[in-house]
Amino acid sequence: MFWANHDPTQCHKRQYMSAIFYHSEEQKSLAEKSRDEHQETIKRTIQTKILPAGTFYQAEDYHQKYMLRKHHDLLKSLNLSSKQIITSHVAARLNGYIAGMGMLKNFEAELDNLGLNEEQTQYVRDRIRRGGMN
Repeated sequence: MFWANHDPTQCHKRQYMSAIFYHSEEQKSLAEKSRDEHQETIKRTIQTKILPAGTFYQAEDYHQKYMLRKHHDLLKSLNLSSKQIITSHVAARLNGYIAGMGMLKNFEAELDNLGLNEEQTQYVRDRIRRGGMN
């Protein structure tokens, strides 16, 4: 899934670089194996860095759930605090669907766990049908 959802051959500044952070040698080995397997399927060289995990710094609030934040009415209807937007499982899932990173059948399968009302549900369905990112 990681390799399919972005272009790992693009070289970006540190802030936007493609990276896999590992906590153990086993994770490092798995990441390298995954990278090497994916490299066999593409021509351009993978630029994704595989690095030891260090101190993690959260981005500013306005970067959190960026795609969901573009849908002001939906976000407001969720009635989440600033902290909840960052930590909410529901906000994370909706952000992905709105961004085009999920299929309607998956959304429908987890709908009962999201706690959305009918209006919110229909709004997200419409965005998924349009391919997200809008």
